Amino acid sequence: MEERLALKREMLRLAEARSPASFCPSEVARACASASGDESWRELMPLVREVAAELADTGGIEVTQGGKVVDVREATGPIRLRLHLS
Repeated sequence: MEERLALKREMLRLAEARSPASFCPSEVARACASASGDESWRELMPLVREVAAELADTGGIEVTQGGKVVDVREATGPIRLRLHLS
């Protein structure tokens, strides 16, 4: 649960800091893995996507692919995250 909360906080922090630009979800995983001294950030990526889906559902962020807003649960391949713009 703490890991999920840390990912959520970092995701929102990056979204606000980079707005209106987007960022790669791996940045969230890398930051959280580094903070705990763990370099296996790739293992966090499925959880990063879950947290992104939750934040997208509540309107906190948008998930994009090719510049278009997508549902992260259905998106395959690379995605980007950004602060909800609307």
